[in-house]
Amino acid sequence: MALQNQYTPGILEAGLDEAGRGCLAGPVVAAAVILPADFAHPVLNDSKQLSHKQRLDLREVILDQAIDWAIGIYSHRQIDEVNILKASFMAMHEAVGQLQVRPEALLVDGNRFIRHEIPHTCIVKGDGKFLNIAAASILAKTFRDDIMLMLHAEFPQYAWDSNKGYPTEAHRLAIHHHGLSPYHRRSFNSSIQLQLF
Repeated sequence: MALQNQYTPGILEAGLDEAGRGCLAGPVVAAAVILPADFAHPVLNDSKQLSHKQRLDLREVILDQAIDWAIGIYSHRQIDEVNILKASFMAMHEAVGQLQVRPEALLVDGNRFIRHEIPHTCIVKGDGKFLNIAAASILAKTFRDDIMLMLHAEFPQYAWDSNKGYPTEAHRLAIHHHGLSPYHRRSFNSSIQLQLF
């Protein structure tokens, strides 16, 4: 089924999504994207449904054709301070605040959000339903992947180039052998240990 262009026709909407919420290391990254009302693309979909190459190709299309886009980042330290759910919402708020074009409404992937001065609508699995949320999911995912590749160069033993900080078996075993890196989320420490033993 083709993704819809707008939730409310005639309203300037920004799609919001995040990447990295379920990771053990690195930041959570959010994106806000405003697409033209007539935007269409046959491949654009939820980033999880696309290959790495498709995501990178679509990122270039989005950056070129979007009315506006912005990224918000909450670091591993900030995640530990406020918890991952709030950090995800605050990263989305940060992304909206970075937009040069003010949207009239926000379309948020998921079922919860922290109130913003701009009206919002939460849409469960919205990245598979609306183009602007799908575009936000792609930007959030690819920008976060770039960050994890840089961190991998500093700490290659955790294989962040392949797992991107998610709790794969190899990542958990690397933590068991090497301990936590400076980029691991300490608030997840107890759950990491439970997964290891």
